[in-house]
Amino acid sequence: MQSQPPPPPARLAWASRNFRIQTTATVVSGLGNAGAPIATAFAILDGGGSTGDVGFVTAARLLPTVLLLVLGGALADRLPRHHVMVAANVFSAVFQGALAAVVLTGDPARWQLMLLSAGAGAGYAFYSPAAGGMILESVAPEHAARAFSLYRIGFNGSQIGGAALGGALTAAVGAGWVLALDAVCFLAAAALRFLLEPQAPAAPAQGGGMLRDLREGWHEFSSRRWLWVIVLQFSVLVACVGAVEAVYGPAAAKERLGGAGDWGLAMAAYGVGLVATGVLMARWQPRRILLVGNWGVFLFGVPALALAVSAPLPVLCAAMFLSGVGVTVFGVNWMIALQQEIPAETFSRVTAYDELGSLSLAPLGTAMAGPVADRLGLSGALWACAVISLVLSAAVLLEPEVRRLSRRRPVPDPVTPADPHPAPAATG
Repeated sequence: MQSQPPPPPARLAWASRNFRIQTTATVVSGLGNAGAPIATAFAILDGGGSTGDVGFVTAARLLPTVLLLVLGGALADRLPRHHVMVAANVFSAVFQGALAAVVLTGDPARWQLMLLSAGAGAGYAFYSPAAGGMILESVAPEHAARAFSLYRIGFNGSQIGGAALGGALTAAVGAGWVLALDAVCFLAAAALRFLLEPQAPAAPAQGGGMLRDLREGWHEFSSRRWLWVIVLQFSVLVACVGAVEAVYGPAAAKERLGGAGDWGLAMAAYGVGLVATGVLMARWQPRRILLVGNWGVFLFGVPALALAVSAPLPVLCAAMFLSGVGVTVFGVNWMIALQQEIPAETFSRVTAYDELGSLSLAPLGTAMAGPVADRLGLSGALWACAVISLVLSAAVLLEPEVRRLSRRRPVPDPVTPADPHPAPAATG
């Protein structure tokens, strides 16, 4: 009797249980997180606050993230990462719920908003390095491109719905309820992450103390020129983009467009760009990963240009879409470079140094956004952010390691038949 051919491999057979749970939890938390910055900004502006007040509250959220990221990375390489993520999500939910309560019950003082926002930012400092390490552990290296793309599609898809819903709910029922929804989403994500399969701490058992762990992570980070050059670029770039998204964008929407609803639509267009490009990046595997990734960085400043010239809403949405395209092109290639080049046992520490450097100027950028707009005018400040973004995107290409770092030849895919010219696997 002739043997039957083997059944075709299941789609997403490469995706482990942990990958599926972590991606689902990220979508859930992303729905709330996308609307929270919009709600916070308009809670301040609608209460009579200024762009400077928005900047100070945003800076208060970012500062503890910057200060605690390295500690979060060291813990994530020593402790089971899903435990760190669950605790961080619950911590953020408590502070975000308290922030919602003070907004719903009256006219909150700026110090209250800053203090509670800082608590949520501290939670993120411990969550983020652990999350990056969990995704790294949950898929084999040969599936990295499709895994990171699918993960970003899920996260970025939640940004579309979360931004549009957050803007609409802020306009319809008030900012406090959007912040309360964010707290609920944090708790739901924590419950999902509690189901993750336990993983052994990544650090060697003999260890050497937390300081030794931090020194090892710093050595891995600082010994790679391509890594710290791009992080240095992003330290300024993130400050500019953060000022546009958290301060100047909501202020321009309130002054020139239709307020929170229109800004929510613009942020949703940004999310559409993220998701649409995620589908592309699951199939496209450029050889020069950082060179291609940095071409996406050139699009980061397009929304600032659109806002600077008082573009109508459709043009602003197109600019936000292009920015989302650029973020995904860079983000997927960046994660592939990190997974390819950074040892797994130091991955969370290195990514913590990455985020620390990238966010180091963000609190200052958002805190100074109001004073800069007062001096240059809103349009002048937006032009400055756009020009700085474009100059930095060009300058980083002067570094040869950024231009030359190449994707290694992938290991043959064990879930597909041997094929001298295999087509990229579907991610649906």
